[in-house]
Amino acid sequence: MSPRKRILLLGATGSIGASTLQVIDAHPDKLELVGIAARRNTDALAAIARKYRVRDVGFFAAEAASEASSQNRYPPSTRLYGGIDGIEELAALPEADLVVIAVVGTAGLRPTLAAIRAGKTIALANKETLVLAGDFVTRAATAAGVTILPLDSEHNAIFQCLQASAPGDLRRILLTASGGSFRDRSLESLHRVTPEEALKHPNWSMGAKVTVDSATMANKGLEVIEARWLFGLPSAAIDVVIHRQSIVHSMVEFIDGSVLAQLAPPSMTFAIQHSLLYPERASPTLPGIDFTAAMRLDFEPPDHTRFPCLTLAREALEAAGVMPAAFNAANEVAVAAFLEERIGFLEIPSIISRTLEKMPNPEPKCLDDVLEADRIARSLASHRAARSTSRRPLND
Repeated sequence: MSPRKRILLLGATGSIGASTLQVIDAHPDKLELVGIAARRNTDALAAIARKYRVRDVGFFAAEAASEASSQNRYPPSTRLYGGIDGIEELAALPEADLVVIAVVGTAGLRPTLAAIRAGKTIALANKETLVLAGDFVTRAATAAGVTILPLDSEHNAIFQCLQASAPGDLRRILLTASGGSFRDRSLESLHRVTPEEALKHPNWSMGAKVTVDSATMANKGLEVIEARWLFGLPSAAIDVVIHRQSIVHSMVEFIDGSVLAQLAPPSMTFAIQHSLLYPERASPTLPGIDFTAAMRLDFEPPDHTRFPCLTLAREALEAAGVMPAAFNAANEVAVAAFLEERIGFLEIPSIISRTLEKMPNPEPKCLDDVLEADRIARSLASHRAARSTSRRPLND
């Protein structure tokens, strides 16, 4: 019997983290948790550390590590890592074979690069890492001989479908999207929606930021940019289609017109299990599709008037340079402001658009250039959000 694969989980207390732990529980003979990290949830992380007897525990927030060190809920042998420097050290943990990057936002970039430099296989659920610095990350992975396995259900589906193709056979990929919380609301009514309404996703249980991104379809825009780096495709070869049931997780079309699709219930455990066990397969963590039950599979094109973030993301991808990083930064600022009820829902794409209009777009020569663009875009977006009258559209 092959040895258990040793897993380091960054983002252990979020929704992806919870699903990853489900998969590990379902396959204790194949998977072992050796390290965990979260932003600051000391209680939840302590419970995970005790249950799985994890010795290496990290906190993205340095003060959370200080708090954890003063508590008695961790065994004396526990090694605590605090702040981004500590998380980078944890990401290179010698005992780990595979590093799951499940933390949300730009915080995932430096740990991903640290894990790549250490030669770890990457299971990537953090879209922002490739959106922010796709060129630098993919070049680093190639130089280190490291495999990046896509953990998002859509990109994991594409990855699986492409296993059946030869180079040159692919015409395009089709990323499916549920349409989010407001897919059936009139455009006029979106002026009045609340954060509570935006967080009620019809199909998926996700974190707050990702759920709002789904409602604006910024999430799918980020996935388009991510797909460009994961699969080496131009924007024209990456399409988006609305699929309400979230059963078809994505599709690929070949030059002969044939289409392959990957299907599974709307649970992240299927994509996570595929990545953690790859290239092996095993019985599912949760039941698969019951094809004896009646079901519908509907597809429709996205409404770009309702979802301008999708158009803005594609424009940022095609502009290249630092524009994808600027799109991501402006979106993060705008979503945070919406969740804090400082801006209205329809101001999210407005803030992104105005930020991109004002951004310089030099070709980044190094990672610091990308991080500086991220800083500038956040400043521009924050200024724009501060000028808002809560829940009312900008009119200048």
